[in-house]
Amino acid sequence: MSVLLVAQQRPAPIGSGFDARVYALSPGNVAFLKAIGAWQAIPEDRLVPVHAMRIHGDDASRLDFDAYSAGVPQLAWIVEDALLQDALWRDLEADVLVAQCGGLSIDEDWATLGMHDGGRIGAKLIVGADGAHSFVRRQAGIGATDRDYGQSAVVANFACGKPHGNVAYQWFQRGAVLALLPLPGNHVSMVWSLPTEQARSTGALEGEALCRAVEVAAGGVLGELETVTAPRSYPLRRLAAERLVAPRVALAGDAGHVVHPLAGQGLNLGLQDARTLAAVLHSREPQRDPGELRLLRRYERGRAEPILAMDTMVDSLFRLFGAEDRFAARLRNAGLNLTDRLPVVKSMLMRQAMT
Repeated sequence: MSVLLVAQQRPAPIGSGFDARVYALSPGNVAFLKAIGAWQAIPEDRLVPVHAMRIHGDDASRLDFDAYSAGVPQLAWIVEDALLQDALWRDLEADVLVAQCGGLSIDEDWATLGMHDGGRIGAKLIVGADGAHSFVRRQAGIGATDRDYGQSAVVANFACGKPHGNVAYQWFQRGAVLALLPLPGNHVSMVWSLPTEQARSTGALEGEALCRAVEVAAGGVLGELETVTAPRSYPLRRLAAERLVAPRVALAGDAGHVVHPLAGQGLNLGLQDARTLAAVLHSREPQRDPGELRLLRRYERGRAEPILAMDTMVDSLFRLFGAEDRFAARLRNAGLNLTDRLPVVKSMLMRQAMT
């Protein structure tokens, strides 16, 4: 197939320090990235395997996951956004058009993208992987439900006084969610989901004050912290497209679904979209039109259940841990402790997260 990537801009050059935005990628998606040659382009010394996860409730409750107990080498891999973007773009240089889209028209046999500079591109299939504010989704007439969580995620990187031991930590704090993810050496990346006003004030803290705030929230588990990158924040929303396909159009990633980052599954869902769509297109009869709606619905059916399950789980956890009443507090903390004592349930959760 002849493929062209249309992008508004190229990724920024890689800086010398850590990127403040990182991802926890599932082993299934890492295998996919290896298969297309992207993973091998990321420097090995910047990739960190996660050997264990420690999830804390808002009392002494805790849920632990361990790669050794699961019989796998690692639960996930931590990778910086800039490094992953650079690796994915390396083999695309001859197949990229940097331009601003101005319109999309679709007829029975063809889809045509119009550019702001007057250029036009025709294709049998348009894949809208263009984010939560997707131009392709709007132009294809696909509606979406969009809700503001009333939170923002504050991200920053720290050097820590104690070794992280390749452990990813997460604390549920009555609506707020703090995650500390391992980076190379004695460094961690923070994702702190907070109510919007609190996120604004937290992100405005000077280095030492921010470190002390994170140390307190994390119970000092990693010792004294020192800022490596300045904090920045982005608003959190929940979005679900009414459908993933239309004639000659398929949506992937945030264009079709946006979930709260508390489970770290946003990019994983998007990469699973890419895997499924690629498999559907690859398995079709050679003469079959790749933009045929009946074919694209195979992709939509293949993704409907996993997306709905993850969105429902994440939203339910957000609501449960954000509830202030005592009954909800007892329920969520008892649930963490109970799950921690049920190996079969833990194994099911790990298998789902590792896809």
